[in-house]
Amino acid sequence: MSEAANLQRAQAQSWAEPGSRHDRLIGLLKIGLPAAVGVIAAIFLAVPLTKQQEVSFILDKKDVSRAEERMKIEAARYSGTDNEGQPFVLVANRAVQQTSEVPIVDISGMLARLGLKEGPATIQALRGRYDLDKQQVAINGPVRVSGPEGEQLVTRDVLLDLRSRQVRSTGQIAGRMPVGSFDAASMAADLGTKQVALTGGVTGEVKLGTFAASRMRADLDRRIVVLDGGARLKIVPGTVR
Repeated sequence: MSEAANLQRAQAQSWAEPGSRHDRLIGLLKIGLPAAVGVIAAIFLAVPLTKQQEVSFILDKKDVSRAEERMKIEAARYSGTDNEGQPFVLVANRAVQQTSEVPIVDISGMLARLGLKEGPATIQALRGRYDLDKQQVAINGPVRVSGPEGEQLVTRDVLLDLRSRQVRSTGQIAGRMPVGSFDAASMAADLGTKQVALTGGVTGEVKLGTFAASRMRADLDRRIVVLDGGARLKIVPGTVR
């Protein structure tokens, strides 16, 4: 064997000996390569989160109940029973609840039906705010109440309590009933007994003429009007014979 070949062989044996540079390099690669693979994998996993066009989120059930998004329902229907055990139903063409934490529903195209002994009474309004907990509707605008025997109360801006079957004004009130038209500071009506009470500078008109009083009570069932407190009635000539 030539001297050059012997030198090359000796160098190869020295490179492969334990503790040589080759041996130390292999030891470093055994540690470094797995670590480098882990770093590269972490980079690839993190890249999708850094892109602006992609959004990553976690949805928690506890957060769902506090969502700020509004809930919209077409042709909503609510039902229950009043304090007398009679059923009531409220339907709306549209209902919007701002948040599930607040039990208030904005409704439009409202029709409520209350069960009475003589038959159902209906309440129609264009819009209102329905309190799901109190079972009350704050009606904003015109409202028409129709009784089972043709009784009617037409007015505006009232609070309807479905449980107690009471209708109360929320401010200055005006409207008409079968017994005549009226204008007063406040009104309270019991749909079950068909009694209407007006207070505060009541004025109006009946078949006999115009009237004014501090208070007025009307029985829609019996068609009777009672004026109280400085009552004055101006009779139209020819109406009394």
